[in-house]
Amino acid sequence: MRKLMFAASVAAAALASPALANDDVAKNQANPNFWASQSGDYAATRYSTLDQINTSNVADLKVAWTFSTGVLRGHEGSPLVIGDVMYLHTPFPNIVFALNLADEQKIIWKYEPKQDPSVIPVMCCDTVNRGLAYADGKIILQQADTNVVALDAKTGKELWKVANGDPKRGETATNTVLIVRDKVITAISGAEFGVRGYVTAYDLNSGKKVWRAYNIGPDNEILFDAEKTTSLGKPVGKDSSLKTWNGDQWKIGGGTLWGGWSYDPEADLFYYGSANPSTWNPSQRAGADGKPIDQKWTMAIIARNPDTGVASWAYQMTPFDEWDYDGVNENILVDLDIKGQKTPALVHFDRNGFAYTLNRKNGELLVAEKFDPVVNWATGIDMDKASPNYGRPIRVAKYSTFRDGKGADVNTKGICPAALGSKDMQPASFSKLTGLFYVPTNHVCMDYEPFKVSYTSGQPYVGATLSMFPAPDSHGGMGNFIAWDASQGKIVWSKPEQFSVWSGALTTAGGVVFYGTLEGYFKAVDQKDGKELFKFKTPSGIISNAMTYTHGGKQYVGVMSGVGGWAGIGLAAGLTNPNDGLGAVGGYAGLKQYTNLGGTLTVFSLP
Repeated sequence: MRKLMFAASVAAAALASPALANDDVAKNQANPNFWASQSGDYAATRYSTLDQINTSNVADLKVAWTFSTGVLRGHEGSPLVIGDVMYLHTPFPNIVFALNLADEQKIIWKYEPKQDPSVIPVMCCDTVNRGLAYADGKIILQQADTNVVALDAKTGKELWKVANGDPKRGETATNTVLIVRDKVITAISGAEFGVRGYVTAYDLNSGKKVWRAYNIGPDNEILFDAEKTTSLGKPVGKDSSLKTWNGDQWKIGGGTLWGGWSYDPEADLFYYGSANPSTWNPSQRAGADGKPIDQKWTMAIIARNPDTGVASWAYQMTPFDEWDYDGVNENILVDLDIKGQKTPALVHFDRNGFAYTLNRKNGELLVAEKFDPVVNWATGIDMDKASPNYGRPIRVAKYSTFRDGKGADVNTKGICPAALGSKDMQPASFSKLTGLFYVPTNHVCMDYEPFKVSYTSGQPYVGATLSMFPAPDSHGGMGNFIAWDASQGKIVWSKPEQFSVWSGALTTAGGVVFYGTLEGYFKAVDQKDGKELFKFKTPSGIISNAMTYTHGGKQYVGVMSGVGGWAGIGLAAGLTNPNDGLGAVGGYAGLKQYTNLGGTLTVFSLP
């Protein structure tokens, strides 16, 4: 533990320098009284140095105030706090509120964009939005219809707006943005509609497009350098993506992005993960010889330069994906002790059930282990650098949905995890007190039956029928909240939950971890052992991320409730067919006995 705590202090020093970041963002993130970005800091640790609320008094928390958003459907992300103002967002229609914390939380201004409701059925897994960004007096919102909007933080006046995509082609947006220097970096969703994923940088002051990098396609479009861009320490070579697709399938190949961002000012690289290939039927994506091909760079972690978009390195977690194990989850940047050596690490909890620790400077793979013991589609990751399969999963044939091209119309049963992964986009948190990661997880398996599907622009391009259920021979629930040692690749403790933990975690210097549950409970547990210290039932299920701030010298902890997201899509959209919601409706049918719709912010403090 002493080594881990040392590593944590080093991480704090290494990632605190604003020299290459946006100075205003870095300054606000460094102020513990604010909650200045969705991930808490550029390193995406979601850790606060506030300790007024701690393990000895957290049980005394009381509701300080609440705010109704007036919007149903799933509430993801979290509010921001800058000075005396809280900025709050909603799912579609993506309303933004500015609240005056110094005057009874009165509404200073409200921005309500006019969006075509036809975008709603094009959104794959609920009408969620993962939150606002703040920099240089501007609030940045990415709307469901892909429009990126800059608002004056004082007045709510629209400063600029730019369309990042076209919903008529199935392109939508649910992500927050990353701000580095004068760049607003954002992405596109829609892999289930055959959208080819890309990342785009816009000028913070004007909204003008600076660069765009696709995740799949020719080198000049994905901004990969054949010699300088590496994967597992080797140059990717010419047309590293095109060579792993059959014909022109890459043009409708998926690889979108709707997860989290992180940025290392010292390396001057930002990091993200790309999503699944289209279609979900792997037989339709096989090579001309009928054999599996990788479909790069879907399901990959990619490190890029924020000024140019050029990729420094990439690593693909699940080549030739057969299960919809998107790679979009956040990448947390800390310095860790790996085999006695201080290492600039990147830690990623993938949908496929493996937790990866890589060197964030060069993409070297250091640790890869299961973070849910029931994962069965692969036995492990090949860690032998001399092996031709180095870095690739060691698959179990029984759980393949491809089966040498004969997978279509065959129902493969008992695959763990389900398509929504051992963890989806709900972000983990790193504690500088313990050196451990605190991870909200899904404990869910599935049956998966691919079928042939044709592509039509703007129409679903899925090609598989799924059913989901709790992991068998386990505690009977569908989730765990775990503490993870990323240096060793081991679970330190695990707390069972009845449903998936679809809420982002928050750690503090008070030794507490906060998170929410799909039933609507807001919980605080001890970082050391997971002992539950506080529990409160909010008005609806929680799929948002816990946050904390101070005002008037008092620490507050807040969370939005409003059930929905992929896990809660049955409730959110009124679906009843068990196979609807891409298989989630049946798996989470029991959720309706515990909660109902409604968006509310609940803020807690000590008496």
